[in-house]
Amino acid sequence: MGLDSTSFSRWRRTLLRAFVCTAGLFGLQQAAHGAGGSDAALQAVDTAAMQRTVETLAKDMQVPGAVVIVKTPKGDFSTAYGVTTYKGSTPTAFDQKIRVGSVTKSWVGTVILQQVQEGKLALTDPVAKHWPGVPNGDRITIEQLLSMRSHLPNYTELLALNKALDDEPRKAWTQQELLALAFAQKPYVEDFHYSNTNTVLLGLIAQKLDGGKPLPDVIRDRLFAPLGLQGSSFPAITSNAIPTPYARGYMVGTNVETIGPLPPDVVAAWRAGKVAPIDYTDSNPSWAWAAGAGISTANDLVTYVNAMVRGPLLSAEMQARRIASVQSIDPSNPASAGYGWALAKFGPLYGHTGELPGYNTFMAVDPVHDVTVVVWANAAPAADGRAPATTIAAALIREIYKP
Repeated sequence: MGLDSTSFSRWRRTLLRAFVCTAGLFGLQQAAHGAGGSDAALQAVDTAAMQRTVETLAKDMQVPGAVVIVKTPKGDFSTAYGVTTYKGSTPTAFDQKIRVGSVTKSWVGTVILQQVQEGKLALTDPVAKHWPGVPNGDRITIEQLLSMRSHLPNYTELLALNKALDDEPRKAWTQQELLALAFAQKPYVEDFHYSNTNTVLLGLIAQKLDGGKPLPDVIRDRLFAPLGLQGSSFPAITSNAIPTPYARGYMVGTNVETIGPLPPDVVAAWRAGKVAPIDYTDSNPSWAWAAGAGISTANDLVTYVNAMVRGPLLSAEMQARRIASVQSIDPSNPASAGYGWALAKFGPLYGHTGELPGYNTFMAVDPVHDVTVVVWANAAPAADGRAPATTIAAALIREIYKP
């Protein structure tokens, strides 16, 4: 494809483009302004209209299954659309597990902020104080890792990694291998650049500060157990399994083939139903590790995203600081989304998105208007480049806030 080893992987490997596109689709900045701090901008939930929206978009993107949960003061909507396998018959359900990709970053970020509260580290600490061998580690702070402003290269944007993922989909990647790939590249110039390298480092630091406890246990003990999230887990790097019940995940093309847009003829064949997707369910997610290997359910994500945005995982002071940490990822574009301490902002909603080959997740809460939106889909991205869960969420949120 004429790409060198430093070429970008497609936008599913980073959320930057997804953030920008999503915020623009929502038009939520204007909706929030019109709300005037009340629920005046919220529309009564039309469940029939929302069901049509989900079904229309899911069919158009050829998604086998999707689960949606919407909660507002003016009505709720939930649906389990489609099936768990390509051309299968088992229906989707709210307790089915899926890989949640970069939602995992918000878990790790929350753990780090808890450790800050406990005095184990400071946001102003240089990375070198807690983890050696990081280029410019004496000048990169913990806060910069959390906010994606460290300038550290993103190893998942490398052609070499994408080739390896195709050649050895069940390989157990060590964190040292991932960091070596990143540290061999030149640092980014731009202030904000979404990089999985940041969260891998945060995961290693979180383990170290909790006495060497494995990250799966750290996340379980600090987040899942207190919140009662029985359907959520963080796998060991040797595991490619998803606990039952779960939905399988699909994508058209290989990792290398999808570094850039798929050829028009392939997209046309996909639209005509002549191209079958590849099943990525059993690929080992260790290449994402702390940046994206997590597993959860729609029901658990509703509980978690509300706890993340409203508390009680952090003190009131730290929670307020986390919300205030969000900055626009593109100051020149008023409609761009924001990003802070492992927390994204889409208009008035705070949360995160996630994507691995085969799965796409969106979770967000508007704490002012008491709106919660969670969506997952088990085909991602669509062959035409859309992120199915994010696309569905965007359409539903437009219906919630439309003037």
